[in-house]
Amino acid sequence: MNDGGPSVHASAVKVGQRAVLIRGPSGSGKSRLAFDLIMAGRSGVIERAVLVGDDRVHLATVGDEIEVRPAPLLAGLIEIRGLGIRHCDFVEHATVGLVVDLDAADAERMPAADSLKTIISGVEIPRIPVGRGYSPLPLVVAALTTTKSSSSVNPSGDCLKGNGNHMNPTIATE
Repeated sequence: MNDGGPSVHASAVKVGQRAVLIRGPSGSGKSRLAFDLIMAGRSGVIERAVLVGDDRVHLATVGDEIEVRPAPLLAGLIEIRGLGIRHCDFVEHATVGLVVDLDAADAERMPAADSLKTIISGVEIPRIPVGRGYSPLPLVVAALTTTKSSSSVNPSGDCLKGNGNHMNPTIATE
């Protein structure tokens, strides 16, 4: 694998053991969400979060997973609106565990099950569609720290503990 596969217009942040791939049109807030996730990791709201790449990343199929790598010329750089391009710690690669689509046309209050997954190069990955004008950070944090609603006796127990991460079942904030 030379540069990690085809280049795509996206950002990615490794949260714990898996990466959040952030897609969306120019100006939709990909870099902002990437930086917000890094800050949420630093504050302990989510597991440690480290930049993979901002603006352009490379995707490759590795077995039955999708790996993301930074574009070589942009590795370690992130755009912070109002400050410009800044240097940031980064990782060389990570396995994608969640896709966030900003300005998604199919974003709904109660999304259909099929809109909560996407397929990249034949690999199905959990997805969050975020509508224009909505803050993506709370949705991503919720996806990383809660489980789906169920008929359990204590449905709020998962939220209180921070258990049930679909990306990494070992995340717990107890």
